[in-house]
Amino acid sequence: MLEPVTSAVNPRAPRTKASRYRSALWLLTKRDLRVRYSTSALGYVWSILDPLVMAGIYWFVFTVVFDRGDRIGEQPYIVFLLAGLLPWMWFTGTISDCTRAFLKDAKLVRSTSIPRSIWVNRLVLSKGIEFVASLPVLAAFALVYNAPITWFALLFPLGILLQAVLIMGIGLIIAPAVVFFRDLERATKLILRFLFYASPIVYGFSDLPESIQPFAAFNPLAGIMSIYRSAFFADQLNVFAVAMSVLVSVVLLAIGVLVFSRSERSVLKEL
Repeated sequence: MLEPVTSAVNPRAPRTKASRYRSALWLLTKRDLRVRYSTSALGYVWSILDPLVMAGIYWFVFTVVFDRGDRIGEQPYIVFLLAGLLPWMWFTGTISDCTRAFLKDAKLVRSTSIPRSIWVNRLVLSKGIEFVASLPVLAAFALVYNAPITWFALLFPLGILLQAVLIMGIGLIIAPAVVFFRDLERATKLILRFLFYASPIVYGFSDLPESIQPFAAFNPLAGIMSIYRSAFFADQLNVFAVAMSVLVSVVLLAIGVLVFSRSERSVLKEL
């Protein structure tokens, strides 16, 4: 596995630094996807099965058990759920993997000369590809349940870009930190569990009491989810939440780049 990655940065590779980085990034991303699916008979099905099962559970709980499906989110509620759960799987899957980004491939990280940020960015990209690949499932449910497509669907790429920036920023902070504080891996799992319920995923941003909405908007996932859901439910788009998501995501990316650049040498020594 070491040879292909090393060859991506040898003199025969593209001359510019940016080209070498893109080449290595794509090589590692393909490796991740190949390893993930080559050993699985169902392959693609597994990438969408988890959010589908979660959506089914929450749909049953809120619409059948508590009979609140018409008071939470929008109808059809299953489409509303999937529009939040699919991007959440991208977020939580990448952040969880970032806690092992350096520890899992420590030998490869030490022995290659490519920028170490690539070990975070390849996770963002590979999980992002899985997210994009799951969108036909969301479209199929929208078609079956007659969820109308709005003009805000044109903002969908903005949601993807904004979420990638957010995940990248958090990943660049967590990946090196876990090398020095191993307990942070378990703490991250607990934080993600809390964040799932603290974010508008099974409910909408507009379902929150108006008094706390200005504070909830500081959660960058709130604006991102409102962008995705506005593709089917125009009322879900909250401009203030989106603006705060842009601000917080960019700030986190800046902090992540700074933290990562200052800790890179120490990480290599610790590994």
